[in-house]
This record gives sequence, C-alpha cells and structure tokens, in this order.
Amino acid sequence: MVEVVTFGCRLNAFESEVMKEKLKAYDNLIVVNTCAVTGEAERQCRQAVRKLKKENPDAKIVVTGCSAQVHADSFMKMKEVDLVLGNKEKADIENYVRQIGGIKFKISDIMSDEGLDEYMITGFEGREKAFVQIQQGCNHRCTYCIVPFARGKNRSMEIEKVVAQVKLLVQKGIKKICLTGVDICSYQYGLARVTKAILENITGLKELSFGSLDPAAVDDELISLIGQHRRILPYFHLSVQSGDNTVLRRMGRRHTREKVIELCDKIRKVREDATFGADFICGFPSETDEAFENTCRLVDEAGIDKLHVFPYSEREGTAAAKMKQIDMHIRRERAKILRQMREENND
Repeated sequence: MVEVVTFGCRLNAFESEVMKEKLKAYDNLIVVNTCAVTGEAERQCRQAVRKLKKENPDAKIVVTGCSAQVHADSFMKMKEVDLVLGNKEKADIENYVRQIGGIKFKISDIMSDEGLDEYMITGFEGREKAFVQIQQGCNHRCTYCIVPFARGKNRSMEIEKVVAQVKLLVQKGIKKICLTGVDICSYQYGLARVTKAILENITGLKELSFGSLDPAAVDDELISLIGQHRRILPYFHLSVQSGDNTVLRRMGRRHTREKVIELCDKIRKVREDATFGADFICGFPSETDEAFENTCRLVDEAGIDKLHVFPYSEREGTAAAKMKQIDMHIRRERAKILRQMREENND
C-alpha cells in the first residue's frame, strides 16, 4: 500500500490524489508532499519525515512538493529519505520511484516548465468534495512569497479538459467540486468562462466553489455568475494579507483595502447569503501599530467571517526578506489578536 502525506494547499491535495492513483501498484512506499509557504510549514514537513520513518522503518520515503523544490538540500541530507523530487517531477513519479537506489534526487528548473500534468483522477479518497486543478504557477511577484519559485510560471488547463475532469468525478459520485490552483484568478481562459462551462454542462454537480481569490482580479462577469447560479457555494476566500494600503504596496499586492470592501459589497448584492474568509499576514516589515489596526478594522468593515492568519515568515530569496524585520514576538502577538477576532466573530 502507498501512503501519501499531504501538507499545504488544495493544489497539493489534488496532486496527492494523482500520485496515489499513479503509484497504486507499489507497496511499502510513503510519499511526503511538502509545503514551503512558511518556515514552520517546512519544519513540520521534516519532522513528519522522521516520524514516518521511525514508524515504518522498512518503507521507502519519497519527498516532493514545494519545499523539496526550493530547499532540496534539507531533505537530501536526511538519512530517512530515499528520493527527493521537484514539483515538475511529480508528473512522472512512477518512473522515478522505479529508480530508487539508483538516483537520490531529481529537481529541474521549474521556471522552464511550460506544461501541466493532464492526468485525470477518478475519485478523492475519503471525501465527498474534490479539488480540481485548473492552473499552475504564478506570474506575480509578491515580495513575501516563495511560491512562484516553487511552482513556476502561470500555466492553465484548457476549459474542455477541466469540464471532462469534473464530469468524471461527478460520474464517480463526487457532488461537490472546488476549483483550485496557485492563482486561479489568472486562469488563462477566464475563471468566469470555465465556471459557466462546468455549470452548463454538468447537471449532476451539486456544489461548485473556488480556492483562494485575488481581490484585484475578481471581475464583474464572475460576480454576475455568482448571482445567477445557486450551485456556486456562497463562501468566498480572499487573498487579502493586510488591511493597510502602505503595507499592501510593500507586499506587492495589487488591491487596496477599499477594493476588498467594495468586492465584498458587490458579491453580497447578488448573493444575500454570501460569507467571506481571508488570508492575513501579521508583522510584515514596516507594519506599524496603526497599520495593524487598519487590518483589524478591515475585518469588520468588509464583514469577513473566517480568518486564516500567519505571523510573517521570512522566505530566503524574496524581496521582503531583505527588508527591516519586526520582532517575532510582535508578529506572533498580532497574529494572536487577529485570530481572537475570528473567534469572537464566529460566536
């Protein structure tokens, strides 16, 4: 039996299902699909590898994913690890697994990757809801973010292939689908177009939702569809990161706090039952007490219901890592305060 341990995002969850299906003929194999979004996420991945090997001493362990892509050395030197693969190599994982013992790692230049793994999964183990990849990579360069260096350039799945994947999953009994990717609002063929194609061509689908949405790129066409189609889940998760415009500019984000409020208001006008979640980073370089207060106020002003909060984590190779840093105690304390707002709002 193959065990795939997944860290991080919905896209990783989709890719883990792909790897499970591709490796179903193997036994005594563990694949750890890693995340690199924060230093803590990477530490947890390494800790998991050690624990898995201790519990399964005879198993072969393969490490792949974003942390393997950007910090391969940290896994290659671990005695517990038999093979390290980059994100591009996930698509051909069976071939590399056959070579365990002959090779220790294969990490290619992710920025040169022009394609997508078009393998279609037939289910989503243990879930009634499936994630479906529509795109990969990101062409933006937010100053705090390592993900483009782990995932490469923006590449998109053709609409017909996305519809075919969703249709296959619905035929297999999955009734809820979440469209996912690194930056789905940059989907090459239009997020509204692929949403419309799915809803018009697949009657057996009960619910359609989206991964994280960029407030700067949600257009009126998508908002109109949200109002027209009740099968679209009225929960929308936004990549906000800060409620202060100066901090947002230093982050390299393309929206303002006013844009977030306007977007939430627009969606509520077409869907009275809409609720919102958002990602926030606390303690980003230059974040003053006033700037943090602006973030706290935005939660109430935009009516954001669920908060996904991180203390800022320096990522080597990003522009923000070179900026003057805020004390980690302050970052964590601000994150704690913001999380408490969520708890209070959800009472």
